[in-house]
Amino acid sequence: MEFLVEYGYAGVFIASFLAATVLPFSSEVILTGVLLTGASYWQCIIAATAGNFLGGMTCYWMGRIGKIEWIKKYLRLDISKLQRVQNWIAKRGSWTGFFVFLPGIGDFIAVALGFLKANWKIVALAMFAGKFIRYIVWMEIVYKVQSVI
Repeated sequence: MEFLVEYGYAGVFIASFLAATVLPFSSEVILTGVLLTGASYWQCIIAATAGNFLGGMTCYWMGRIGKIEWIKKYLRLDISKLQRVQNWIAKRGSWTGFFVFLPGIGDFIAVALGFLKANWKIVALAMFAGKFIRYIVWMEIVYKVQSVI
């Protein structure tokens, strides 16, 4: 993962995109590494949020297409867990896209919203807000810890 840190903002974008789609790793590690090299706070926020948002929307659109084989093959999601998440989302609506940033269940939420043909504009807005806030909180934690050390 060190090579992604060397790519700076592009590395943050790539790591954030992949972390939201197919690879089980934390984009926060790359983001922290780039931040600690002296990178710009807002450019890191933009790169991380944009990458993670586009990755989440990729999951949404794969769900919207509705091909279970693709979901199993490319996203490696448990279909029974996906069904449980769909049932939960069906009662709450498109705004649950806000919670796509949650580790472990976020991909399921994004795909389930797509399967349910949730309003993509509301999903996109809610998802973007959740991911943006996630990275702001993470970066503030990094700065607080760094100032103590």
